[in-house]
Amino acid sequence: MKKLIDNIINCPPVWTIRILAASILSLFSIYTAFFGVFPDMIQRSFHIGIILFLVYLMPLQNMSLEALFKSFKTYIFMILALLSLLVMFYQIIFFDAINDRYGELTNYEFYIGLAATFFLLDATRRTIGWPIAILAIAFLFYALLGNYFPGEAGHRGYSLYRVMSHLYLGGSGIFGTPLGVTATFVILIVLFGAVLENSGAGKVLMDIANALTGKSRGGPAKAAVVGSSLMGMISGTAVANVLTTGTISIPLMKRTGYRPETAGAIEAVASTGGQLMPPVMGAAAFLMSDMTGISYYEIARAALLPAILYYIVLFSVVHLEAVKMKIPIIDTKDIPSIRETLKKGGHLLLSLPVFIYMMFDGYSVMYASIWSLMMAVFLSYLRRATWLTPRKIVRTIENGVDAVIPVATACACAGIIIGIITLTGLGLKFSSLVISLSGGNIFLALLLTMIASLILGMGLPTAAAYILVATLAAPALEMLGIHKLAAHLFVFYSAMLSSITPPVALAAYAASGLANANPFRIAIVSCQFGIAAFIIPYFFAFNPVLIGLDASIQMIFLAAFSAIFGSLSLSIFIQGFLISKLLLIERFGYIVVTFCLLSVSFTTDIIGFVLFIILYLFHYFVRNSKRQLA
Repeated sequence: MKKLIDNIINCPPVWTIRILAASILSLFSIYTAFFGVFPDMIQRSFHIGIILFLVYLMPLQNMSLEALFKSFKTYIFMILALLSLLVMFYQIIFFDAINDRYGELTNYEFYIGLAATFFLLDATRRTIGWPIAILAIAFLFYALLGNYFPGEAGHRGYSLYRVMSHLYLGGSGIFGTPLGVTATFVILIVLFGAVLENSGAGKVLMDIANALTGKSRGGPAKAAVVGSSLMGMISGTAVANVLTTGTISIPLMKRTGYRPETAGAIEAVASTGGQLMPPVMGAAAFLMSDMTGISYYEIARAALLPAILYYIVLFSVVHLEAVKMKIPIIDTKDIPSIRETLKKGGHLLLSLPVFIYMMFDGYSVMYASIWSLMMAVFLSYLRRATWLTPRKIVRTIENGVDAVIPVATACACAGIIIGIITLTGLGLKFSSLVISLSGGNIFLALLLTMIASLILGMGLPTAAAYILVATLAAPALEMLGIHKLAAHLFVFYSAMLSSITPPVALAAYAASGLANANPFRIAIVSCQFGIAAFIIPYFFAFNPVLIGLDASIQMIFLAAFSAIFGSLSLSIFIQGFLISKLLLIERFGYIVVTFCLLSVSFTTDIIGFVLFIILYLFHYFVRNSKRQLA
């Protein structure tokens, strides 16, 4: 401990301040999980205040004490850090006074609200780029200049004073539901994941994945698929998954013969799907629970089969790619032993069953998260090699809070957009527009919703993209008769796809650095490998049996059985390859099989299975025998 303290003292001073601030935020979150959250404004103001403070100290964190005093930017960023902290903490300091006048905005609070909005937009730009900041600014102008917009798009227009009153002191602006979810659920889940990662659980999961798939053709790529689905239970974000599992899987894929863009695409698609994988899904799933009033357990249960189908398609596509490209099997000496892996680090995974049990038993996400986090810390001390030493604890806090920063800023910035939507009534207008353009046709409404998700979600984390589209388009889908859970899961899938869809694909960009390949090409290949995510949501939107709604156990089992074969057909269609290259007519036949088997109808299932058998036998016996004779 003395050595750690000496190291912290000798570290760059701003880094030390950031670690202390991150520790305060972590302890605050843990305290509220045990003893109950504070009133919304206090909980959320404290959370975003510390987050902005950390953002503005980031450019200074590696500077020595001597360099700090010589640089003019030191004073600028220090002032920005303190001012951003104060304008957000204003809600805490004067909480009672604001409540006594029912949130009425005073003249000086108007300027504080402007400052808070500026700091938030600037911090969002610094952490995740311009897209969502520009979108928020556009919505602000829409609120101010609505009377200049024509027809249905227009509104009476609001003064800047009225807009600030709604965004800064209102419950649906900066401090609205998205930030509330980040300040309670998400930070605990991310800290839980950071504990698992720094204690070695992430490596255990990847070793298990390598052990399960290493002896098959294309083993490293399959390990990336399996490992990323397992890592989704820890991180729940596409970029974090890529940067965690991709550092191991992408170089190994390239060494075994995969093209750089293919290796990057496989990792990007596999990591993006981690957000779908229960029991710990992405931040968007917690937001969905809060926005819909549906329990997280119900959402996770509904998401399970679509997530499995997603990975079946990806795994099959990867296998066919390996066969087509004649990727060799890696040397068995490089394959870890499952027994040895579990013996050395299996205990680190025991906190995951604790989380699952508590969620299934009806405990809140916060309560399940905090006890799982405590269990993960305790389990790390069962073996000397996995101890969370003081140095690792510091790294855990740093990694966890740094991972929360982009999510928190994006969610708070999305709160600005949602605040404008509620203030102007744009949500109802957008829903009416979707219904009008689709002519009441459900398929067209779903297609328009997915397109809107891909456009609005460019460059955004899944959580922020989901918030925007769920607020605008999900009500329209519900009006057309789609079940609320199916509508929001559809939006969730659509928002998630922005991580791999060009031109701005965050997961592809993250993978490009590891694969040393063009990010745009990786995004293009990712769309090919991840096509299941573009298709499957339409089927569960039309047939909620696939997500376990309005169905018996037998119906769900039969739906799962046919959907798995439909997913395999989709994989064959994507690759255009089985034992050898498919004829065009064969390829068309497999996409017909896919649609038959995913439609969850007994008649279409029979047609699909018969056609699948005919196509397979034709390819295996007729075409294969002709090729051998030739």
